[in-house]
Amino acid sequence: ILLKVDDWFGDGEQTEISYLTALKIGFFQCLAMIPGVSRSGASIVGGMSQKLSRTVAAEFSFFLAIPTMLGATVKKSYDYYEAGFQLSSEQVNLLIIGNIVGFIVALIAIKSFITYLSKHGFKIFGYYRIIAGIAVLLIHFFIQELTVI
Repeated sequence: ILLKVDDWFGDGEQTEISYLTALKIGFFQCLAMIPGVSRSGASIVGGMSQKLSRTVAAEFSFFLAIPTMLGATVKKSYDYYEAGFQLSSEQVNLLIIGNIVGFIVALIAIKSFITYLSKHGFKIFGYYRIIAGIAVLLIHFFIQELTVI
């Protein structure tokens, strides 16, 4: 799909996102519940289908990740709490430092991705998914053959 996104939708010119557009993109994000569908890929395709530019669609996709990741973190933390797990103060400090470093690295990666995307489009990501998929299938069949022998 990523190989054809630019062809189907082009680089839209809309830079403003209405509530209705955001809702439609959110519905596209729901496609990520299907195994193998990328959340960011689905929401970027949704944004481009609404005539957003590549960069605006990608930026909005990353903003959409914030409540998703925050919700998953809160749920997982609650599950650990309910199971009786406790963190020491040292573990809490490591968790805070890890989150800060992760946030900074994510900002750098997002900035690099947006810059690349504005110049080159999605084709390389489509080729990557095809190559990765073939590699996974080959590894799966190779391992399956080894277990049969």
